[in-house]
Amino acid sequence: METLSDDYMENVRSLDAILGVGRSCDLVNRNYIIGGRRARLWVIDGYGKDETLERMSAFWLSLTEAQVKNLSQMQEFADRFISFSETSVSMDAADIVTSVLLGKTLLLVEGLQGAALMDAKEYPSRGVNEPPDGKVLRGSHDGFIEALVPNMALLRRRIRDPHLTMEAARVGQRSRTDMVLCYLEDKVDRTLLEELRQKLQNVTVNSLTMAQESLAEAIRPKQWYNPFPKVRYTERPDSAAASVLEGNIVLMVDNSPSVMILPTTFFDFTQEANEFYFPPLVGTYLRLLRIIVFFISLLITPAWYLMVSSPERLPEWMDFLSSPEPVSLTLLSQLLVVEFLIDVLKLASLNTPDSLSNSFSLLGALILGDFAVQAGWLGPEVLVYMAFVSLAGFAQPSYEMGYAFKLLRVALLLVTAAFDVWGFVLGVVGIVVLLATAKPLVGKGYLYPLIPFNAKALRRLFFREPISPDNT
Repeated sequence: METLSDDYMENVRSLDAILGVGRSCDLVNRNYIIGGRRARLWVIDGYGKDETLERMSAFWLSLTEAQVKNLSQMQEFADRFISFSETSVSMDAADIVTSVLLGKTLLLVEGLQGAALMDAKEYPSRGVNEPPDGKVLRGSHDGFIEALVPNMALLRRRIRDPHLTMEAARVGQRSRTDMVLCYLEDKVDRTLLEELRQKLQNVTVNSLTMAQESLAEAIRPKQWYNPFPKVRYTERPDSAAASVLEGNIVLMVDNSPSVMILPTTFFDFTQEANEFYFPPLVGTYLRLLRIIVFFISLLITPAWYLMVSSPERLPEWMDFLSSPEPVSLTLLSQLLVVEFLIDVLKLASLNTPDSLSNSFSLLGALILGDFAVQAGWLGPEVLVYMAFVSLAGFAQPSYEMGYAFKLLRVALLLVTAAFDVWGFVLGVVGIVVLLATAKPLVGKGYLYPLIPFNAKALRRLFFREPISPDNT
């Protein structure tokens, strides 16, 4: 069945079979007599607003034969007797079925060509509370949720410009997941926008099970060995709105509270919302501090291991670094063990009930701290350096970038242990090569505005500038 036929009962039987009436307990269907004509309504239980549908049903049942006698098209019926603001008429069976599964209400009336699709749905959703990551001391405390319509409204509330465009798309042969491209029509890079459209159109997957992450994996360049993230995510409407005003594209995926900001470069991860809720001087200090600390976290444990392995290289004023306490495990083993234990604690904390989180934190601190030192497994110096590394990782707002730096730090530590100074140099060069060869999802390049060089844009990334017409 590709299109609806002129036979009402044939259409009813076909749609019942496709939608799963009698097979799926959440598929609600109801027969009516409207103006002497048979009619049938389908809706997914939990999507339709009962009060609204009851009011409309009562109105339809009150119609007389004379009122619908001369009607032959569903569009005529919709224009006269359907008050839903979002109502469309379709003859395409695939479009009708997909619309019902998306939450729309389907109405079929005998003798009328076409089916009415009424958007009377109300998705189950949580409140627009502040997201757990990206919290700010000042500023707005709302956040995106798992439904597209409220998320679009949060952006519309901040950008009251007719050029703001919300372009709908759909991906997934089975899931038919909705997504929205949000951009400013008069400011977006048209080449970049068309490139992104082509990538979305060429996605051939059954479903986006993990929402935006599944989509990112479907369209990102095939560089599994490169840990640098190709997409920047945010759950903050103010950050997303600022990006749109600067000419970027925000990609929203249904069922996900995180939106994707495109194009994404390496230097975009140097910015955080907190910086823009403080004066420019304070914001610049916070940004530079975070960048410096984060890059130090990449090099500190491999560099310390290199210095400790050959103490004679150190000047006298750095002798305090060359004598860690002797323990059962080698220094390399200690550093690797603590690296992995920190991740184990992170994973365990995600699955710990809130009522037990304080006890879990205390237990983890005791095991990794005092008990491990007293038992002679770990040296206090190792715990100090790894504590700094952990704190530096939390200072970076992007989890993806934090884990990229972690993997690179472990790799650098291993090659340093294997090849000494040459290994350290080779590892640093390898990191630079990975960074330089990383392919962005879309855009000019992963190292823009360094390559290709744009001095003004690069300065804005490192220094928080006062607000201006071109700087949001």
